Amino acid sequence: MASLARQKCLITGAASGIGRATAIAAARAGAQVILTDINATPLQAVADLIRQSGGEVLDWRALDIADYSAVQDYANHLHARFGSLDILMNIAGIAIWGRVETLAHEQWRRCIEVNLMGPIHVMECFLPAMIAAGRGGHLVNVASAAALFPLPWHAPYSASKFGLRGVSEVLRQDLRRHNIHVCLVCPGAVDTGLVDTVQIAGLDLQHPEVVKMRQQFRRHAVTPEQAAQAILDGVVKRRWLVFTSADIRVGYWFQRKWAWPFERVMRFLNNRLYRVAERG
Repeated sequence: MASLARQKCLITGAASGIGRATAIAAARAGAQVILTDINATPLQAVADLIRQSGGEVLDWRALDIADYSAVQDYANHLHARFGSLDILMNIAGIAIWGRVETLAHEQWRRCIEVNLMGPIHVMECFLPAMIAAGRGGHLVNVASAAALFPLPWHAPYSASKFGLRGVSEVLRQDLRRHNIHVCLVCPGAVDTGLVDTVQIAGLDLQHPEVVKMRQQFRRHAVTPEQAAQAILDGVVKRRWLVFTSADIRVGYWFQRKWAWPFERVMRFLNNRLYRVAERG
């Protein structure tokens, strides 16, 4: 079993949601955290909260992980001050859904840039130094249930998350020789700010049926703190696949064992969304 104590841990998306909860929990477990997020004010608030609680924040910086030069500059800064890191946690992400006929090109591009290229930028800029240091370490990539299941209207989001899953599958093998453990996290429903900020092209988010579905989602969702604990347990116990709730674990099993009934369930969900769109 691994330990987070005195481990230099980079966490992206640390200003809110799962990233914030993970940063607080990792610091409580003894990690020396380094925090990034695109939003400076709430990021500083998280850093201050951790320090006031006795945790150690080595550094923090507001940046857009989709900007390679910004990630590279921060990596150079951190390596010069602290040397190579021990744990990389790619948690930052955005949610953009919609039908292919209503999605704008910029929505496709932004989803890929943040959710897939962002983590790639982090891995590209930080993993070589971890390998060269020869101490091993951990890489945590937070994907989604959308990296496992063909959820309706999730094409841009699934493209980014399936891509991250594929990268993680390869690196799981490539990095074994360097004793760098790869953990792929596939959260289901988590009650974070993404519930309110999700973009759904071609759908009125104030439609009563949409509001009802959002309420159902929240009732079913786990808290960011529960998701964060699942992530940290996955690191400590060196798990490959981490599920933040039992329903995704069961769904993943069901998908592999009962492909035809699973496809019928996906078709039902798809038809339900289309009916809402037609009525809206």
